[in-house]
Order: sequence, then C-alpha cells, then structure tokens
Amino acid sequence: MSSVVDFGNDIGYRLSRVLREYLSLTARAVGVGWESCTVDLDEPVSAYVALDWRLDRFPGRDVALLWDEVNGWAVAVEAPGGESAIVLSYLGGDRLVPEPAEVVALLEAVRADDHSIGQPDPPRLRAAGRHDELMACFEVLGDALRPNGSRA
Repeated sequence: MSSVVDFGNDIGYRLSRVLREYLSLTARAVGVGWESCTVDLDEPVSAYVALDWRLDRFPGRDVALLWDEVNGWAVAVEAPGGESAIVLSYLGGDRLVPEPAEVVALLEAVRADDHSIGQPDPPRLRAAGRHDELMACFEVLGDALRPNGSRA
C-alpha cells in the first residue's frame, strides 16, 4: 500500500528545514560553512557550530557555538577527555532565535574577554518540546529564512 506524505504539514520536517536554514545563516555570519554544523532534532532540539579559531586563554581547546531550544546561543570550549563542552557565555536576552549579527557580537565579546554582552548562567527561555511553538520562534525572522538558502 502506498501513501502520500505531506511534508508541508509535517512539523518535524518543517522544523528541520527552518533550523538548518537559520543555522546556515548564522554559520556564514560567523565565518564558517555548513560543514562545521550539526543539528540534533531530539529533545531538546539543538545545534553545534565548530569554529576555526581558539581563545588564547584556553590554548589547545576548540571553540564552538551551541544552540538549543531551551537556552538559545552559547559560546563554549571543548573539555578535555570528551566531556561536555564548557560554556563561557550565553547570549541571553529574550529571543531564542536572534539575528545572526547578535551571535557575531557575542562571539566578538567573548574573544575580547568583554562581559558586557552575554551572561554566565543559562537563560531558560522556554521548556523543551512543543515544536509548533518552537516554529513560531523562527517566524520572527520572516523572509530572512527562505527554503532556497538565500538571505532576503
């Protein structure tokens, strides 16, 4: 028996598409490509962007951007021995899906050891799950997120 799958109404499919587009825009803004990104659609939905530079105060440790549906963006350094990454700063604020320029500003602040942007504690912007509500967070970017991968 065959069936028709309406991907346009499948929340998981739409979430995957919009998150990948947002992640791609943000990765380009911070100077890396899609090959530096990973997405995890399990709960909580999360993403990882490997950066191609290191911080002088953490020699030998890779720097990454982390995003999740609870806390938004954070800058972290890889921990030794494969442990969880060590978060240096969360973007915070009240938006789970900020413009990529805000993520760039957080990275620049962390690089400069400037604590005027970001916060040390997780902001807990929402509870994980309810992907229809998560999709609404991406809608604030409007035409900036397009299925064809181009910025409006």
